[in-house]
Amino acid sequence: MATAPASRPRPAPLVLTRAAEARIAHLLATAPHGVAGLRLSTPRRGCSGLAYKLDYATEAKPGDEAIETPAGTLFVDGASLLYLVGSVMDWREDDFTAGFTFQNPNAKGTCGCGESFTV
Repeated sequence: MATAPASRPRPAPLVLTRAAEARIAHLLATAPHGVAGLRLSTPRRGCSGLAYKLDYATEAKPGDEAIETPAGTLFVDGASLLYLVGSVMDWREDDFTAGFTFQNPNAKGTCGCGESFTV
C-alpha cells in the first residue's frame, strides 16, 4: 500500500519586509474597533490597469489568503492572488513621501507615477 507524500507548508503568496510588518503593526494598533486585519487587493484602476489597494478588514472573505504577521493578519484578496504571487511588499518613507511599495515579478509594466501596473 502506497503512502501519500508528506505535505510541506505552502509559502506565502508575498513576502513582507520588516518595515512593512512594522507599518502593518502600527495600522492595526491604531485601527478602529472590530478590525480583524488589513486586506490587500488589486482593483482595476489607473492608467496601467491594476492598482494596489489596502483597506481595513473586519473579517476574512471567501477566497482570501491569510498571511499572519507578528502584529496581525494581512488578507490577500482571492481574485488578486495571481497578480501578487512572488511579490515583495515594503514600506518606504522619506522627506517627501511615504507608502507601501511592491516588487512584483508578475508586472509587465507600470505607469509613470508608479500607482498602477499591468500584467
